[in-house]
Amino acid sequence: MLKIGNTEIKIPVAAAPLAGITNLAFREICSELGAGLVYSEMISSNGLVYNSGKTFSMLESSQNESPLSVQIFGYDPDIMAKAAEIIENKSEANFIDINMGCSVKKILKSNSGSALMKDPDKTKSILTSVRKAVKLPLTIKIRSGRDTSGEDALLIAKIAQDCGVDAVAVHPRTITQGFRGCADWSLIKKIKNSINIPVIGNGDINTPEDAVKMFQETECDGIMIGRAAVSDPFIFRHIKSMLERGVYEKTSIKEHFSLMKSYLEASVRTLGEETACKMMRSRLSWFVKGLPHNHVFKEKIKMISDKNSGLEIICEYESLLKKI
Repeated sequence: MLKIGNTEIKIPVAAAPLAGITNLAFREICSELGAGLVYSEMISSNGLVYNSGKTFSMLESSQNESPLSVQIFGYDPDIMAKAAEIIENKSEANFIDINMGCSVKKILKSNSGSALMKDPDKTKSILTSVRKAVKLPLTIKIRSGRDTSGEDALLIAKIAQDCGVDAVAVHPRTITQGFRGCADWSLIKKIKNSINIPVIGNGDINTPEDAVKMFQETECDGIMIGRAAVSDPFIFRHIKSMLERGVYEKTSIKEHFSLMKSYLEASVRTLGEETACKMMRSRLSWFVKGLPHNHVFKEKIKMISDKNSGLEIICEYESLLKKI
């Protein structure tokens, strides 16, 4: 069990925040399949404070996805604190997370995301301001920092603990590394040994076996799954089974296609048919990665404009695979 602040998370496996992906529909699916904690997409603190309708819509949630952590990014301590207050007062969030791990150029240019790891004083100011502003448990997500030594991460983790942060998630790749190369899990263990608050390990968990291995090698308190869940959210169910019983059953074709239909329907329900269908043109393609004749499905799904046509294409492809 993972405990962040006074909140107990029964399954110590989180669905990582992913821009453009971890919206309400996707989070509901991850929760249903066994994720013990889900994160919102990265939300602009400026957007919340200056009352952007589009930004506020990202706070929408449901009882089907609890517990929920809302992740914000920004650079100004006062703005970040006000954004955190808005989340606490106007959303159903159970946690507030501050992004210090995004290394996208646009975010770095705004001195947000992992750029904060280069500025410990600014980081301390932000964390102090946010901690004073809200009572919800506060967490951060970080990278290794500017180089592979991990010194930046170790320093930021200690600052976070001193500022009253309740947990730290660590993706042990450098700022410039992006998703290239391998995550250095040894840094997760170093950080775990250097602070007394929970540490969540993230990076290169592609299978249930990887999940068990990370727990064993790093002694982390929880793990976080990102890219591996995009095309196969069943990984949460498999990891849960591995942790509880040491084995897991592979997903059947029927279950896989049932999930695709549920994802489409949930997206239409939460986003509206037109927006959802445009999004599903790419999202559903990820779900057929590695399946036979998937190019046929990918070409057809690019054209969907309504829920029924999308469901029809999914059913057609499912029937095709049953014949092989």
